[in-house]
Amino acid sequence: MTLHNPLHNLIANLRTRIGHAVDHAGAVASRQPLVAATVLLAAGIALGAGARTGVGFAQVTMLQAHAAEQQEQLVAVQRQAQQEINALAARVGELQAQANRLNALGERLAHVGKFDDGEFDFQAPVGVGGEGPVRDMPSAELRASLDQLDTQFDASGAQLSVLESLLFNQKLDREAMPSRTPIAGSYITSRFGRRADPFGRGSQYHRGIDFHANTGDPVLAVGSGVVSYAGVRSGYGKVVEIDHGNGYVTRYAHNSGLLVHVGDLVRAGQQVARAGSTGRSTGAHVHFEVWDRGRVVDPRKFL
Repeated sequence: MTLHNPLHNLIANLRTRIGHAVDHAGAVASRQPLVAATVLLAAGIALGAGARTGVGFAQVTMLQAHAAEQQEQLVAVQRQAQQEINALAARVGELQAQANRLNALGERLAHVGKFDDGEFDFQAPVGVGGEGPVRDMPSAELRASLDQLDTQFDASGAQLSVLESLLFNQKLDREAMPSRTPIAGSYITSRFGRRADPFGRGSQYHRGIDFHANTGDPVLAVGSGVVSYAGVRSGYGKVVEIDHGNGYVTRYAHNSGLLVHVGDLVRAGQQVARAGSTGRSTGAHVHFEVWDRGRVVDPRKFL
């Protein structure tokens, strides 16, 4: 449409101008034939050149308009492609965050599960391979693959969270189980069971184990739990008792000082008192008892 209108107008204009030139040449020819021929020749040359110039200008105009239209289309395609790239970049960022979370969770599980160093390296790239022809991946197929990967990440994260909970509960159970001595670097001075009374009054049933200690030595919780008693008991002096939540209660007696209160949460290996010789005692030591569902048992099987 942009080419036909200018050409139509140009041709009509040329026809008019040629008609006028012919009329004028006819009038002159009647008077001066040689001059008329010269005028007609010059007019033809001029009009021909003008026609060529007009047609060329119209063609240039048409090409410029076409180029501008193509440029607009290219800009629109580039804008749309950039929008798709931005959307994909956002999805990749979300998936990268999920991958980092899964890696961190996997590292914690490897630590809790006590895997050998290097057995699971969550930072090392995974080797992959394949064969066969390859092709360009359409954007729709790429989006579908990202959605599938997102679903797999969610499922893996849920499974790892359940596994973490199970391992953590097992770890708590292990830590809650009495499984260490109440004082570091010591030795047993009196065992569980029937023994001679240390004050020379016959025999007695010793309900725990005595460990050698110096006054002020740290007395340590043998497992994680909650302090159920912290105070003075007859014969025991200053006592700490810890409920481990699994039916076991441990008792630490004859202390010179208590460092915890009833209701405190303590971890295995945490200091709860200072050793001493309070109560019915002949010297500084740690008296240690284990109670299983209300019945005193020999602590040696837990050490």
